[in-house]
Amino acid sequence: MFDHIQLKVKDLKASKRFYTAALAPLGFSVQYEGDGVLGFGPKDAPALWLAEGESRGPVHIAFVANDRAAVRSFYSAALPAGGKDNGKPGLRPDYAANYYGGFVKDPDGNNIEAVCHKEE
Repeated sequence: MFDHIQLKVKDLKASKRFYTAALAPLGFSVQYEGDGVLGFGPKDAPALWLAEGESRGPVHIAFVANDRAAVRSFYSAALPAGGKDNGKPGLRPDYAANYYGGFVKDPDGNNIEAVCHKEE
């Protein structure tokens, strides 16, 4: 639905460490780095941009995972990279029948999620 999104982060180095680890299981990596800005996404298509600066408040971003194992890998990689638990991976039937998500807070308090809508 969107082409790209940019978040302001207070510590670009800490955010780079977090997002590099958390997004790797979903197939995303740093695609651009320079001038206080990072771009994450699939090869040659950065869609999540981080820029050092004053945050305007926490946001929620949900990334599509190819399967439930990728959701679990996202969650497991995010915690030691500076993320904080905000909901262990699992089914959320109150959202939708096959909604399988895992939630972490990034270093700036944003709610970052990986979600898979496929059956196991």
